Amino acid sequence: MGFEIVGLDHLQLAMPPGGEEAAGAFYGGLLGLDAVPKPAPLAARGGCWFRRGDMAVHLGVEEDFRPARKAHPAFAVRDLPDLEAVLGAAGVAVRPNTDLEPGRGAYVDDPFGNRIELVAEE
Repeated sequence: MGFEIVGLDHLQLAMPPGGEEAAGAFYGGLLGLDAVPKPAPLAARGGCWFRRGDMAVHLGVEEDFRPARKAHPAFAVRDLPDLEAVLGAAGVAVRPNTDLEPGRGAYVDDPFGNRIELVAEE
């Protein structure tokens, strides 16, 4: 083979129409990702983009939206207990990931019900 997959450009999650403000509050405000302007041709479709370093998260509008309950991104987190406290104080339910050692991972739902995994950085 002459090709090689060298990284992940972005991950895409769906959200319902009109969810941009809630997405910004969760992904930007609580998770600390930076909002990135969408290119003009794509901005007309709604949705929003976020970035932190090499990681990008795109939220696209889906008219017949259903949250992703099984499929999910897993974010590596430095100081997971601190993020869990921030999320809990904001009223976000934090569920421990019982498949990992205690304190090593958790699950939350974004404002639209999409499952998000949080994994303590090694």
